[in-house]
Amino acid sequence: MLKIGEFSKLSQLTVKTLRFYEAEGLLVPAAVDPDSGYRFYETDQLMQAAQVKCLRQLGLSVAEVGLALKGEDMRPLLLKKAGELQEQREGIEQRLAIIDHLLKEETMTYQVVKKEIPACIVYSAETVLPTYADAMSWIPQLGQEMRRLNPDLACAEPPYEFCEYLDGEYQATNVRIRHSESVVDFGVESDSITFREIPATTVLSVLYRGAYDGIGEAYAYLMKYAQDNGYEPAGLSRECYIDGIWNKESVEDWLTEIQLPIA
Repeated sequence: MLKIGEFSKLSQLTVKTLRFYEAEGLLVPAAVDPDSGYRFYETDQLMQAAQVKCLRQLGLSVAEVGLALKGEDMRPLLLKKAGELQEQREGIEQRLAIIDHLLKEETMTYQVVKKEIPACIVYSAETVLPTYADAMSWIPQLGQEMRRLNPDLACAEPPYEFCEYLDGEYQATNVRIRHSESVVDFGVESDSITFREIPATTVLSVLYRGAYDGIGEAYAYLMKYAQDNGYEPAGLSRECYIDGIWNKESVEDWLTEIQLPIA
């Protein structure tokens, strides 16, 4: 029989790890001296130790290893672990691609992040505006009408408000636009305002600072970023106006978030 120190060297498992596996019932000593407490292992337990070590290196939990040692079918556990490792590999490859994308840039003008937008109820309205700039007067009018129809209906917290351009491409005039703002519940509708529930959405997000006539550059960057990193668009892009004419004196301080829904 082998003392625990000898067994540790042969199995390449630390004494601390062997004591842990003993406590978990994975690798119990063949004998324990009642007086000294010394632990002894049989040489044939080295095979069991190798099996435990192998399964743990694959990322299986102690409980899963225990099931394997009891003779449970390992295929479901291994298939599950293979799926988890595949997801990790895809995540690592995606991050490496993003790092490569950033390293190729001469200057990091924009920073793209992936974020989750939770499902929410929104009130919405659609119209055709003469120009993009007219949205800044149209949107407040919608808010006033919504509050007139629903004086007790509160906006959701944190707030979420965005515009979508329904033409799918840039239009200098006759801009088809839809504005939406999240609220806590459905309310009274009108000819112009309706309520709908939008599902949880994963988006790529980029922040743009400055006048709206230069925002096309940020859009182009975001679309190229999505293409270069294997993201598939899954809906119309959204503009969220964080700072603007209502709270900033200089157009250089206007801040807009562009969100691109992805599959």
